[in-house]
Amino acid sequence: MNTDTRSHVHSLVDQLPPVQLAALETILRSMLDPLSRKLALAPFDDEPFTEEDRQAVAEAVEWSKHNQPIPIEEVLSDFGLTMTDWETMAKTPLDEPLNGQSKNG
Repeated sequence: MNTDTRSHVHSLVDQLPPVQLAALETILRSMLDPLSRKLALAPFDDEPFTEEDRQAVAEAVEWSKHNQPIPIEEVLSDFGLTMTDWETMAKTPLDEPLNGQSKNG
């Protein structure tokens, strides 16, 4: 980006009221965060919500009425992982595509 463009963008930002400035900050942060960028570029999930899906959700809701939720820290520890490991994995790009998909989708 050349200096003129940068200066022009700065002058536009300086004119924003506080509420719009806060919104712009959120947008800029998401543009700079690799995970947010990947999520924004991910294809829309157009798979239908099936009767099997509805049943699974109903079972989970019923289970939660009679049981305490399992903390994610406990689930991770079953795999020998910590929350730090989990957060690191979220920021680490995959070397291999999932389910035989190409890296481009």
